Amino acid sequence: MDNKNTDNIQVDKDSVEGTIKSFKDNAKKKGALGLQHWQVIMLGMMFYDYVTAVGSYGFALLLRFDLKFLSIPEKYLAMYYKIIFIYAAVCIVVFFIFKLYQSVWRFASYHELKLTTYAAGVALILHIIIAFAIVGRMPISYFVFGIAFQYMFMMALRFSYRLLLIFKSKNEETTKADRIMLIGAGNAGQMLLRDIRLSREGKGKVYCIIDDNPNKWNRYIDGVPVVGGRDSIMANAEKYAIDKIYLAIPKASPENKRDILNICKETGCELKNLPAMYQIVNGEINVEAMKDVAVEELLGREPIEVNLDEICSYIEGKTVLVTGGGGSIGSELCRQVAGHKVGKLIIFDVYENSAYDIEQELRHDYPKLDLEVLIGSVRDSRRINEVFELYKPDICYHAAAHKHVPLMEDSPCEAIKNNAVGTYKTAYAAMIHGCKRFVLISTDKAVNPTNIMGASKRLCEMVIQTFDYYIKAGKPEALTAMISHDNEEYEELNIPDNFVAKTEFMAVRFGNVLGSNGSVIPLFKKQIAAGGPVTVTDPRITRFFMTISEAVSLVLQAGVYAKGGEIFVLDMGEQVLIDDLARNLIKLSGFKPDVDIKIEYTGLRPGEKLYEEKLMAEEGLTKTSNKTILIGKPLDFKHELFLEELRGLTELAYKNCV
Repeated sequence: MDNKNTDNIQVDKDSVEGTIKSFKDNAKKKGALGLQHWQVIMLGMMFYDYVTAVGSYGFALLLRFDLKFLSIPEKYLAMYYKIIFIYAAVCIVVFFIFKLYQSVWRFASYHELKLTTYAAGVALILHIIIAFAIVGRMPISYFVFGIAFQYMFMMALRFSYRLLLIFKSKNEETTKADRIMLIGAGNAGQMLLRDIRLSREGKGKVYCIIDDNPNKWNRYIDGVPVVGGRDSIMANAEKYAIDKIYLAIPKASPENKRDILNICKETGCELKNLPAMYQIVNGEINVEAMKDVAVEELLGREPIEVNLDEICSYIEGKTVLVTGGGGSIGSELCRQVAGHKVGKLIIFDVYENSAYDIEQELRHDYPKLDLEVLIGSVRDSRRINEVFELYKPDICYHAAAHKHVPLMEDSPCEAIKNNAVGTYKTAYAAMIHGCKRFVLISTDKAVNPTNIMGASKRLCEMVIQTFDYYIKAGKPEALTAMISHDNEEYEELNIPDNFVAKTEFMAVRFGNVLGSNGSVIPLFKKQIAAGGPVTVTDPRITRFFMTISEAVSLVLQAGVYAKGGEIFVLDMGEQVLIDDLARNLIKLSGFKPDVDIKIEYTGLRPGEKLYEEKLMAEEGLTKTSNKTILIGKPLDFKHELFLEELRGLTELAYKNCV
């Protein structure tokens, strides 16, 4: 080690020793009597306890004879004087043993209350023993009222400081507390109101309650007025200078909740929502249960229902592979698959950080899960083939893809290689190794695509349909292994003689997913946190939206319905105006659009549509037993020509010709 490093270590050591010495010196500082502060307080408490012990029993004796000192028999006075000073000294010893002089009383709690009670009880027993041993029998009221007065004075001294601190903090909290409007005068609202009232942590004060039931108007709940229905939210928020609005209406329909939230967000108040019904059953309604209102709650859709029994029977005991398992959609697929009694789950992703994150989460949440996490690219034929050959997955969810529209416009070859070619190679490996079902995660951008990303995903759908076509035609040999980077086919990947393909291929198409990687929601939140501006490409642009959990649940359900070759289309409701989404998010953050946070329109990016479509003109829809899952009729195209042109496109992509 060089001298410079040694000098640094010495300096650090001297600094630490100096700090320790300073601490010890401060700890040794004493007051004028040579005692530390806590020791002075302890002596004061001992003197107080001695005096109150003498005075409490003296007053008890006086009370026994109607508060007339001259009426007290001399016998009892003499007995009192003989024992009281001995008893007072014994009290000091007892209280010291029970550590009543060592406690920090500003933090006094139930533990100190218990010790004080025990000490008083022991002191009473010793007093009775001392009295009978020295002077004989004293009046019973002497002991009863004596210990009562002594206990009262003990508690008054020890807990007075704690009570003063509580009252002081309560006064400060009342001054600084949030002014709350509570929406919902039902059971949930009453439980929440009670929790706010009993809280000692300054959670605020409820000034008014809103409820749509006219029978509750102009009445009071625990002293808080029910001031009206949803139409009075704006007026009462202004009247009572409300800071926060708490929604305690867990039974409300999504449409009702959406309408109420749309009114609340115009007040500029912070919004909190009670998310789950189970908390009412478990008695867990409290302020901690309240969550920030998510922008998707403003969409107001009915919750999507899936048949859990069908999904469980479909997945239970199976080996499931999720490509792109570290991404936003892939990771949610992994979570839901893990919760459906899967036999073995394999996560495959090229990005090790995201794969590691979902691995740690699943190992924590499902410690008994048979989990394998593998790193690799779907563009690597040998790697993806190795995975299928080794683990023999029954089901493959193919979520690996480049999805960012503007980035793929600048890197079109990467979109083709990763999306189209990667899908072909993964599907091919699934087919030759007997995977029973292959589910492609597609997008509404594949419909009449105007950008590279959408076009590459449409190629993925066509790949799936081509595999299904040749398998059903009994000609899997037409699907040869995709060429490698050096334009040489891997012989070991070619289909063996007398091979019978049994894989069912399908695709699931849906729109934008709220909160996913690349979604506008995280971008808007970052821009709002930075003080704006919030950038919207065009005030007319619309998109379909769905939550990640909704989309994945429907993907799992659609997989149950597959018979091969289908493109399942998820019903995502009505399209949402992105400009409205941005403005709502600004309002939910407590700001005013174009006042506190500006909105800037940047213009459509290359290849970007004003609106998305679920289906191409030629496709029709067939219903399934789940009303939110529809089947699009596959378009006819020349599969042999498609394979030939896909190979040519692949060759150009690997030459990076664009």
